[in-house]
Amino acid sequence: MHLAYPAVLAVLLFCVGLYGVLARRNAILVLMSVELMLNAVNLNLVAFDVWLRDALHSGQALTLFTIAIAAAEIGIGLAIVLAVYRNRGSSAVDDLRDTAEGPDDPDDDPDDDAEGAAAEEPGSEEPAPAKSSQKSQKAEAAA
Repeated sequence: MHLAYPAVLAVLLFCVGLYGVLARRNAILVLMSVELMLNAVNLNLVAFDVWLRDALHSGQALTLFTIAIAAAEIGIGLAIVLAVYRNRGSSAVDDLRDTAEGPDDPDDDPDDDAEGAAAEEPGSEEPAPAKSSQKSQKAEAAA
């Protein structure tokens, strides 16, 4: 058997998996695409192990490690996706960008205090209501 046949099949599998990772919005489909990519790597490892006739069968041993890592990755990834789905009601990857806290967190912005004081009326003793961030509005809507 020529080495080109499994190598071409592995390249096609890897390309399909890469397209799935880059183009899909559903987190479960992204995880399935990562699994396709890992299986393409496994196919290459076994093919090169057979082609080189390695006495230690290191390609097959590495394939077993890759399968174990893939099983752990899919278990943890699926648990995270299910937790996100329970909290947000969607498993879209684009919606997960809202969960990351960036350096411009509105809760730590010192300009909010100055704007809140300027918004008060001179005769009013009640403080002006604080601006609620988009995160808190989404959290209230989800609850």
